[in-house]
Amino acid sequence: IEQPTFPKITEMCVKMIRRVNDEEGIKKLVNETFQKLWFTPTPHHDKEAMTRKILNITDVVAACRDTGYDWFEQLLQNLLKSEEDASYKPVKKACTQLVDNLVEHILKYEESLSDSDNKGVNSGRLVACITTLFLFSKIRPQLMVKHAMTMQPYLTTKCSTQNDFMVICNVAKILELVVPLMEHPSETFLATIEEDLMKLIIKYGMTVVQHCVSCLGAVVNKVTQNYKFVWACFNRYYGALSKLKNQHQEDPNSTILTANKPALLRSLFTVGALCRHFDFDQEDFKGNSKVNIKDKVLELLMYFTKHSDEEVQTKAIIGLGFAFIQHPSLMFEQEVKTLYNSILSDKNCSVNLKIQVLKNLQTYLQEEDTRMQQADRDWKKVAKQEDLKEMGDISSGMSSSIMQLYLKQVLEAFFHNQSSVRHFALNVIALTLNQGLIHPVQCVPYLIAMGTDPEPSMRNKADQQLVEIDKKYAGFIHMKAVAGMKMSYQVQQAINTCPKDPVRGFRHDESSSALCSHLYSMIRGNRQHRRAFLISLLNLFDDTAKTEVNMLLYIADNLACFPYQTQEEPLFIMHHIDITLSVSGSNLLQSFKESMVKDKKKDRKPSSGEESESDSNSGSGSESEAEASKPRRLRKRVDSDSDSDEENDINAVMKCLPENSAPLIEFANVSQGILLLLMLKQHLKNLCGFSDSKIQKYSPSESAKVYDKAINRKTGVHFHPKQTLDFLRSDMANSKITEEVKRSIVKQYLDFKLLMEHLDPDEEEEDGEVSASTNARNKAITSLLGGGSPKNNAAETEDDESDGEDRGGGTSGVRRR
Repeated sequence: IEQPTFPKITEMCVKMIRRVNDEEGIKKLVNETFQKLWFTPTPHHDKEAMTRKILNITDVVAACRDTGYDWFEQLLQNLLKSEEDASYKPVKKACTQLVDNLVEHILKYEESLSDSDNKGVNSGRLVACITTLFLFSKIRPQLMVKHAMTMQPYLTTKCSTQNDFMVICNVAKILELVVPLMEHPSETFLATIEEDLMKLIIKYGMTVVQHCVSCLGAVVNKVTQNYKFVWACFNRYYGALSKLKNQHQEDPNSTILTANKPALLRSLFTVGALCRHFDFDQEDFKGNSKVNIKDKVLELLMYFTKHSDEEVQTKAIIGLGFAFIQHPSLMFEQEVKTLYNSILSDKNCSVNLKIQVLKNLQTYLQEEDTRMQQADRDWKKVAKQEDLKEMGDISSGMSSSIMQLYLKQVLEAFFHNQSSVRHFALNVIALTLNQGLIHPVQCVPYLIAMGTDPEPSMRNKADQQLVEIDKKYAGFIHMKAVAGMKMSYQVQQAINTCPKDPVRGFRHDESSSALCSHLYSMIRGNRQHRRAFLISLLNLFDDTAKTEVNMLLYIADNLACFPYQTQEEPLFIMHHIDITLSVSGSNLLQSFKESMVKDKKKDRKPSSGEESESDSNSGSGSESEAEASKPRRLRKRVDSDSDSDEENDINAVMKCLPENSAPLIEFANVSQGILLLLMLKQHLKNLCGFSDSKIQKYSPSESAKVYDKAINRKTGVHFHPKQTLDFLRSDMANSKITEEVKRSIVKQYLDFKLLMEHLDPDEEEEDGEVSASTNARNKAITSLLGGGSPKNNAAETEDDESDGEDRGGGTSGVRRR
């Protein structure tokens, strides 16, 4: 306002106006700013100020061409709504001024264009002006009624550039909204519009056809009732389609079809578009003929969905989507259900077809939404005289049952590796949820999974849906949180471009935030929910849960990077890691012992449970593959640590190994869960800087206040479980187990055994003396995880063990302390 010539004004406006849907305070600010800037009436004599205002608005509209114009509509609605009941309506007056001046501006422009040669330069401004007029008409079509006659000639624009098409489409959209509001428009004006639209439909591409048919629908259905005109056009394309179908049936490889392909594509699209806006089964169209047009159209379009050419299939599906908007009940037809569901669920089906089916559902839901809002507005006008019982909303019942039919397949599309497929699937689900067509609980795990998508726009959209659900139905998110985490792992697997690399659970950027951090931040506020969620995640590491190793890595990554805020959260996790370790550890040793043979002659089979477990795991490949890297490190250790008695122990156990090597692989496999927990505990300890005594003294039953202090996070502490990563990257499923590998696993078993025997810290440690038990424990840890000997401090076993583990990963946990 102060400095109207400042060059960055457009950019500033664009940035401000996008915040029009933010929280209340910002929203109010944005509304007030633009009311001052644009929507305050300008004195009539100040032409310069008016021109400046128009240039500013059209610049902002032009700058937002790619990101959509929702903000402008929102802003206008907010401002007009705020003065609905006021006697003085400055915004309405300003809008009238702006619209009148925009039209004047366009006309002047045209004059200056005809005089000059630089036509291309200005057409961008023309598009912006007409787009702005369309945005005004969308919110207040009355403003444009007196200018409709001025707009009509633009339908005859010669189309050569993208901008010309934009002009035609926007003019068609304006007339569609405005013509029905005109009082007694002249016959010639209406006839000219109909003819112009028809020429455009016959001549130009998809976008133009779509908008022109839509405009024709408004003019014919609401004003002229010139049904014969439309019926002739429909028959022209319908006839062409039937003819092409018969030719194709006679000889699918005929050259005539190839030559007629453009005509076929145009006919499929146009027949669909006409069916969307006109109900040809009305008597006005077909007279008293008994033919059921919609079924005939369905049959024709369905025929071409089985065509060998993908382009033809796509156009036929687009046509079907249009027809379903006029007749949603067709979506219940068995052949349609089969077509849609097979396209969505077939892994090998083309991406374009999947996207088109999702787009069809999206357009249908958007149309339903518009229809319901309109019905709502009409209802409000007559609500006072009507009886509520009479208002049966049949259409929402219909769309609800349609979405129930296709819901599962749409949700499964979240697991597609192409982001465009996931994008449209998410749009369909968001529309479905916003209209309340399905019970939200079934979508929660899928939305949690989509919250881990690599694309920020999709993450935010999914997170927003979860927040909405959480507002309405408390507890739903927590109820499905673990299922959602597992599903997010599947999404990450689908997206993972390099199958050799294990799927990780955090973002590979400077923040290295957990993929499921939004989920955790939604749950963490309720202590009971948070604890239940964390316990169920830790339970997956239990040896009885038989979770695959890569999923455990993914969950450990998330647990390591969640946005914890109070000390209670990580302490609670460490406390439960200890409990899980003492149980799982002893089970692991027990099952290994049972699988050993007492003497070579009595060859005892491994216990049956053991065997089935190993089979189930080696089935999934990556787990058992895993082994190869570990032995190398363990081998070194065998040499470096070889006390003669220990060597004898190894030899003794080696003699008792069964012929079947499955229990060995099984042991290495299950031990990954335990190693990950040890690592996780060590990581949290380093990250939050807890002392061992603090971890030991923690009791989950203490009042919340004791541990309510904020966490003081250390920087540069990264979670890198090297053993598990090596285990997953190496490929051992196909290689034979060598003696050395066996030996190293046995060595690991003995270290584990020693560790379990000394798991609980001794009493004397309190007095600072180092007991024999501690020494034994530390030796086991060092040996198990490689590296120099850990300090003999009063650290708990697991910490020390993971210290060593840390060192195995190349950074010394001890040094960090």
